[in-house]
Amino acid sequence: MPLAHKIGSLLFCPSCGTLLDLPQDDQDTVVCEQCKHVEPASSYENIEITTRSHPDAFPSPLRQAKKTQTKKLESHEFRERVAERCPECGHGEAYFKQLQTRGADEGSTNLYTCISCGYGWQLNN
Repeated sequence: MPLAHKIGSLLFCPSCGTLLDLPQDDQDTVVCEQCKHVEPASSYENIEITTRSHPDAFPSPLRQAKKTQTKKLESHEFRERVAERCPECGHGEAYFKQLQTRGADEGSTNLYTCISCGYGWQLNN
């Protein structure tokens, strides 16, 4: 009786190539669901199983916050000045730009950049 083909930590039926299930604690054999080949449970002994996940596979709010970047404005793309207090440094004047980033039936988005420290923030109308 030929033994299962091992690829990494997986065992495949030597007759039909089907992936074999793991044996349960009380089983001495594993039966292939396709061709009914009987594999001894001892074939699974001393198999090292290693799993790896990409860091982005499980997104979290903390990881997303780390990816958020604040753009420090070097040029004065926001030319209009308004009296708006900076939440970062408390300065009372900022450059202002208004954009329609949401639906036409919703308010516009106001983008501010502090004249003093360059911190950027937005407010939705």
